[in-house]
Amino acid sequence: MIIDCHGHVSAPPQLWAYKAGLLAARGSHGRGAVKVTADDMMAALNASEIGPRSHLDALKHHGTDVQLISPRPFQLMHSEKPARLVHWFVEECHNVIHKQTQMFPDKFFGVAALAQPAGEPIESALPELERCVKELGFVGTLLNPDPFENSGVEPPALGDRYWYPLYEKLCELDIPAHIHTASSRSERASYSVHLINEGTLAILGLLNSDVFKDFPKLKIICSHGGGAIPYQLGRFDAPSLRGKGSVRFRDKLKLLYFDTVLYTSDALELLIKTVGPDRCLFGSECPGVGSTIDPDTGETMDHIRPYIEKFDWLSAEDREKIFAGNARKVFKLKI
Repeated sequence: MIIDCHGHVSAPPQLWAYKAGLLAARGSHGRGAVKVTADDMMAALNASEIGPRSHLDALKHHGTDVQLISPRPFQLMHSEKPARLVHWFVEECHNVIHKQTQMFPDKFFGVAALAQPAGEPIESALPELERCVKELGFVGTLLNPDPFENSGVEPPALGDRYWYPLYEKLCELDIPAHIHTASSRSERASYSVHLINEGTLAILGLLNSDVFKDFPKLKIICSHGGGAIPYQLGRFDAPSLRGKGSVRFRDKLKLLYFDTVLYTSDALELLIKTVGPDRCLFGSECPGVGSTIDPDTGETMDHIRPYIEKFDWLSAEDREKIFAGNARKVFKLKI
């Protein structure tokens, strides 16, 4: 079985029209709602909007059996004001995802996105998270380490006690948080650059803190291979060897999980060999950034399953962990 832990919703245009209306009126017309039919949902899932294939066709072509879908991060507008816009839009994203999981109960599982208005206490996001898990059956949540969206205001590091109410709730619900930035307001650092930077900072903030001492059952997944960490491992490993009795940085990586949303064989090999196959969850973000044809292979870049299958240094057991076993454990999937 192939379980893709990192997918995002292919939503009907009504959701994006709803967002445009919220931004145009700044919420003065009230909350409203997204009204879609099953036919609307099927049209979105069968439209080839991002890559050469539709969402459903791409999963079939790649041999993906199950995908965990969450809101599209760059659409989440966490830095917008007033804060109610963020909450309303995230809630409607969740409702759309829930309808898709009901239509395809064996194909899709829902993953939430925290409603994180920039500057607001993280506690404000917890009621919706609880609704998603307890009422909608979602199995995890995205966590944006920078709700200010690279606007020049620095958020607290993930080791800061600002985040502790969230960690407590994650442990209570027994679900993982998947670190994933939202948008970037900077013209200097694009969305992709910001994602890599914040993924790196998120890992450093967690591992250079007491978070896992205080929350030993906390489950954190780092998206897109953990930013720069595997590539720059020596930069962070060397200082950790200077203090007597200190835990080596590379050993602390075992406290985290990593998805495989990397689009080259060399990068995937480096990630798996750095953190170990027992800490890697298959992910492709298909359709998404990598859904463009690689002229060297004739396939889309997010078709990464063949790379992993060709790693002859992986045992069959380790390959199964990456493709399905680790996701079953981390997300408690009964499949």
